[in-house]
Amino acid sequence: MTDSDDFHEYEYPAEVKYIIRQNHQKDYIRAANYINTSTADAVIMEHEFGIYGGESGIYILPLLNRLEKPLISILHTILKNPSYVQRIIIREIAEQSSKIIVMSHRAVEFLTTIYDIPKDKIQIIEHGVPDLEAPEDNPIKNLTPFKNRRVLLTFGLISRNKGLETVVRALPKIVKNHPDVMYVILGNTHPGVIKNSGEEYRDHLKTLATQLGVSQNLAFVNKFVAEEELIQYLTACEVYVTPYLNEAQITSGTLSYAVGAGAAVVSTPYWHATELLDHNRGRLFDFKNSDALADIVNELLDQERVISELKENAYQYGLHLRWPVVGAEYIKVAQEASYEHDFRDKILKNSIVDPEIMPKFSLAHVLRLTDDTGIVQHAKYGIPNLKEGYCLDDNARALIMAIMAHNRSDSKEAFRLLPIYLSYIHYVQTDDGNFRNFLSFSRQYLDDIGSEDSFGRTIWSLGYLIAYASSDSYKEFATELFQRSIPHFGALRYLRGMANSVIGIALYLQVHPTDEGMVAEMVKLTKPLVDAYEKTRADDWEWFEAEMTYDNAILPLALLHSSQITGDEHVKEIALTTMAFLDELTLANGYLIPVGNEGWHHRGGTMPMYDQQAIETMAMVLMHFQAYQLLRKPEHIEKMFLCYKWFLGENSLRAPLYDHETKGCCDGLLPTGINRNQGAESTLAYLISHLTVLQAFELEYEYNRYPQRLVSAK
Repeated sequence: MTDSDDFHEYEYPAEVKYIIRQNHQKDYIRAANYINTSTADAVIMEHEFGIYGGESGIYILPLLNRLEKPLISILHTILKNPSYVQRIIIREIAEQSSKIIVMSHRAVEFLTTIYDIPKDKIQIIEHGVPDLEAPEDNPIKNLTPFKNRRVLLTFGLISRNKGLETVVRALPKIVKNHPDVMYVILGNTHPGVIKNSGEEYRDHLKTLATQLGVSQNLAFVNKFVAEEELIQYLTACEVYVTPYLNEAQITSGTLSYAVGAGAAVVSTPYWHATELLDHNRGRLFDFKNSDALADIVNELLDQERVISELKENAYQYGLHLRWPVVGAEYIKVAQEASYEHDFRDKILKNSIVDPEIMPKFSLAHVLRLTDDTGIVQHAKYGIPNLKEGYCLDDNARALIMAIMAHNRSDSKEAFRLLPIYLSYIHYVQTDDGNFRNFLSFSRQYLDDIGSEDSFGRTIWSLGYLIAYASSDSYKEFATELFQRSIPHFGALRYLRGMANSVIGIALYLQVHPTDEGMVAEMVKLTKPLVDAYEKTRADDWEWFEAEMTYDNAILPLALLHSSQITGDEHVKEIALTTMAFLDELTLANGYLIPVGNEGWHHRGGTMPMYDQQAIETMAMVLMHFQAYQLLRKPEHIEKMFLCYKWFLGENSLRAPLYDHETKGCCDGLLPTGINRNQGAESTLAYLISHLTVLQAFELEYEYNRYPQRLVSAK
């Protein structure tokens, strides 16, 4: 795994045969293919949250789903209070694995009771330690911090969650009884800490020691040491201390190394420590309790016999943790998994979503269209058409796209775009909370009040920002703009303005579910949609109006969002009925033909095929993804991906609208060909659709188990 987008940034040794870039979903799929065609007998996966890409590392699941080799998964962290996604990930890893390896009994308890994983699939193999003995003449004892000193030692990457200040605070009480004590902290500062805050924590510890008058009793050895030298450090100390700050640590490699080396260990009672130090193999003190730590250390330093007993107990237990012993257990597990595995027993099928055919995500054209005011609404071919200026609709869509892109891959480019689009929305909001729409390139307002569509799309974008922004300041700003606009909800008269607003309010309510006033606003805006359907519908026309015009899928999409919040079954039923009617009209040929803008589709008439618009496709993609999230039926993922492929050429002209050269999207399909202009609306529609498909792809482990292939069967 690499955290770089550049395969060549790091010089890996020859045994590294394949590289996966952490935030590139396609790399995981290609890695699965590489493994399947290799000579490997089995796959061992080390799992820790933070290693793999996507939310909580969800990108690893498509790789595991495609493996044809037996999988053995080693879980380093099992959370007691996992999020929904974290619980799903661990359960899916277990589902795909021949065996789950954990390193403590507490881990088994969590997996069986919290994650519902069968006990017979779990095996304990404790954390291994080097198969090394310290030399009789230990050179570490001659180093300045150790010579003629009684050393307390902690080693590992330094960061605030290690609780090292607890030991520093205990030093005055210890040094009072034992002036020759030295607390040695061995190890580099964690690279992530260095990147974000430099040596701030190490400097804090030095300052604290000075304030407490024990700076002469604190020493740092700021380097990484290999196993052989580490054993020498561990056997040179009197007491080894792990002062971690909370119990939620199921495995600690540093603790295992200390026990394996036969150190006298004093630790806070995190989960691994309570097990490993049981039976008089160490001592425990409460979290952040420096007085209790000082009392235990003083007691041990006063009684050489007690320290010797702890060391001997730890050493004897550590013999069965040594790598040849632990390695033999892993080899046995791998042999059994290989012997019992038959990949034909695994249901293998092509994914509904094929990321290999998707272009690489790029913001190049969006960056071309965006200046410090906002995103320019039109383009001549791939060149921004500055004469047309800016509009609120596109900046609202751009805000949603930027949030999605930033959340997906921590895109710095997308994050830099966020304040531009948000400030445009702020700039065009009027004093009474309504919004203008158009702005000239010279920043002159071109209207007094914008359309209801632009109002609704803005509410949608603000709701999305409130629900999904990673920055509290952006959420607070969006909430302020959102709240100011509320008095205008009741003035909406057109269905699409209402529908867009309903989606935004539903997103807002995901974060503020107890806001009864906002629930009431959403219900009020949902009612006209329901009334319009019930007034217009007939056996041959399951729709809201007597004609299908533009942005059609937004209407059932809004009802799906509304019913998800309220649980209103009648609203959901209308959403599903109208969605099915729209699918029947637009997907009947096995590919998407959205309702064309040339005359629209009148009840009883013939559906116009052209001019096909990108926003129709985006709405279809979003509608089916929302339907899947509500119903968990794989047919909606299939239809979603089918609609997305309209951009790539699966359409009535068999012509791609996505431009691989500019990274923009053409404005539509005409009877004579493609509208080659690449404005903001079409490009943003493509990018939002692309990001939605990638989001759906994360759920592949879920929907690929089902046999439905409704669209492709036609």
